[in-house]
Amino acid sequence: MPRFSRRSGREVLEGHPRLPDWIVQEKVKLSDLHAMKARMRESALHTVCEEARCPNRNHCFTHGTATFLLMGDTCTRACGFCSIRSGRPLPLDPREPEETAQRVASLGLKFAVLTSVNRDDLPDGGAAHFAGTIRAIRRLNPGTGVEVLTPDFMGDLDAVAEVVAAGPAVFNHNTETVPSLYAEVRPAGRFQRSLDVLAHAKRLGTALFGDEFRTKSGLMLGLGETEAELMEVFGKLVEAGVDILTLGQYLRPTRHQLPVKAYVHPDAFAELGRKAKALGFRTVYAGPLVRSSFNAHEVSAMEGISIA
Repeated sequence: MPRFSRRSGREVLEGHPRLPDWIVQEKVKLSDLHAMKARMRESALHTVCEEARCPNRNHCFTHGTATFLLMGDTCTRACGFCSIRSGRPLPLDPREPEETAQRVASLGLKFAVLTSVNRDDLPDGGAAHFAGTIRAIRRLNPGTGVEVLTPDFMGDLDAVAEVVAAGPAVFNHNTETVPSLYAEVRPAGRFQRSLDVLAHAKRLGTALFGDEFRTKSGLMLGLGETEAELMEVFGKLVEAGVDILTLGQYLRPTRHQLPVKAYVHPDAFAELGRKAKALGFRTVYAGPLVRSSFNAHEVSAMEGISIA
C-alpha cells in the first residue's frame, strides 16, 4: 500500500503547509536559467513552466526543453488545481505558430512541448492552431522533437485528428486524477471523454506514423485518491493504448487552489510505478516532482520505469 504522509496532509488542511523532506528542488546553474528566461522575455510568448509555477522549470530550462503555452494566458475553465487565470480569452494571434517556431530555433531547444489553455470558445478548441504550430516548428527546426499536451477538445475527435496529422512525436492528454474527484478537481472534464481522446489519437497516430508514435497521460497524487482507484485508471489507460504514464505529487500553487490531502512518499511512487509498468505501459515516470513534460526530451528514447 502506498505510504502517505498523513501528518503533512493534516497540516495543509489546517492552513499550515509544511513540505516533507523529500520534496526539494535540485540545484541548477543560475546563469543558464537566467539566460533562458531573458530570451523568453524577448517575445510575448508564454510558457506553462512559469504560468503554472511548475517546480521543474529550472530543470527543464537548463536541459534545453521548454513547454510553450499557446493561445494566450487565460483559460475558459477553472480547474481546482491550476493557477492559470480563467475568464474570456483574447482572439488567437495568427502570428503565434511562426513566432513559436522562431523562438524554438533561437533558444536552440532540443525538444519543444506545446500545450495550451482550454479554448472552449473556439469551434475546434484550438486544434488548427496546435497543428499550425507543430508544422512551423518542424519546418524551421527539423532536428527538434515536438510533444503536444492538449485539452480534451470537448470530445471533438476531428480536432484530435487534426493535431495528430500534423506529426507530433508524442500526443499527451492528462486525465489528471481519478474519476471520483473530477467534480472537485476538474469539473468541466469527463474521464471517459479523456479516454476517448487518447484512444483515438493512438489509433490514428499509429496508422499514420507507425509504432514510433507515442501517446501519454499523467495524474497528480495527493488529492484524496486511493490506490485501488489509481490502479483502475492505469488499467483503463493501458486499454486506451497509452504508452507513457507520468505520476507526480500535487503541490498547491497558491492558497486559491485545492489543498493537498496527502504527501506521497517516494517509496510509494516507486511501488506505483512498478505496478503501472506491469500493466503494460512502455514507460512510467513516477516521483514527487514528476510533471507531464519533465524530461520530455528523454521520453522517446527511454522505456521502463524512472523514479524521480
